[in-house]
Amino acid sequence: MYRRLKPALFRLDAEDAHHLTLRALGVASRVRAWPEAARRLSAPHDPRLAQTLWGQAFASPVGLAAGLDKNGEAVPAFSALGFGFLEVGTVTPLAQPGNERPRLFRLPEDGALINRMGFNNAGAEALRARLAALPTRSAPVWVNIGRNKTTPNERAVEDYRACVRLLYDVADGFVVNVSSPNTPGLRALQAADDLADLVRAVLIEVEAGRVHTARRAPPVLVKLAPDLHPADFEASVGAVVEAGADGLIVSNTTLSRDGLTHPHREQAGGLSGRPLTGRSTALVRDAYRLTRGRVPIVGVGGVFTPEDAYAKLRAGASLVEVYTALIYEGPGLPARMNRGLSRLLERDGLRNVAQAVGVDA
Repeated sequence: MYRRLKPALFRLDAEDAHHLTLRALGVASRVRAWPEAARRLSAPHDPRLAQTLWGQAFASPVGLAAGLDKNGEAVPAFSALGFGFLEVGTVTPLAQPGNERPRLFRLPEDGALINRMGFNNAGAEALRARLAALPTRSAPVWVNIGRNKTTPNERAVEDYRACVRLLYDVADGFVVNVSSPNTPGLRALQAADDLADLVRAVLIEVEAGRVHTARRAPPVLVKLAPDLHPADFEASVGAVVEAGADGLIVSNTTLSRDGLTHPHREQAGGLSGRPLTGRSTALVRDAYRLTRGRVPIVGVGGVFTPEDAYAKLRAGASLVEVYTALIYEGPGLPARMNRGLSRLLERDGLRNVAQAVGVDA
């Protein structure tokens, strides 16, 4: 069905099509019994895809990346598509409109998107209300957190801690976003010393939430950019691990425009999709070697096929995420990914997806 709808959607402005699709998924999320019925058809049925990380059960290693459902509007519907986990956000303490439109561009010939959204979101309180209202969760829901545009980096830690404080009891995990290219100055927080201080501050807030609620502490992961110099990437990875973070997400969008052919390549913003496939997989491998497998890694960037996902797993990722591929391939993508990963595990004689992690690193 998506193949028939896609031409009409692609005739719309990219952001208009995004909002239309999200509203439709939001409506589907509220239809009684539909998400669970749909999930029975699309959910991974192969126990070899399941694993437990940070005390959480993941039925599949394939998750939804942040940015698509910023405000948690369609969590049940996305869960029903067969994802093993979801990442909502980026959310900031206060609502903000983001950058001026147009700010989202398709590059079909390149299998890519460019966005300069600028953390547009309804704020942490609104997200908290939506997640708290969910009757059940069929997959873990992580929250990607960032600072407001008007908050200077010297006070950024206050925004990240505020997000944790407001969302602690509804988040299954927190992702510290210091790598978006669309909030001025944000990427400077990836510098090793600043990043270590920020991670420690977030962890202090998480511990305070654990003591206050007696709820298991959700994992804290840090999302890094693909554009760091190798020495800076190594320093940032080391700072994240030594500060006590529970994992890494590698990587965010890139400012590179190498190899692009579409006229939109001149647009400012972060590039996602197929041009990142090889680069992000190489960075996953680097991060796995640097950490010696001490913390789980989530691989993201140009995951379009089961083979793309499997390459990231073999490079050292325990989980992978998709975003751009979902725009081009449609809602059947996660189920196809799960079936394809099952075939690849069968081909290689592996009893569980965890056995594939890092075998090529």
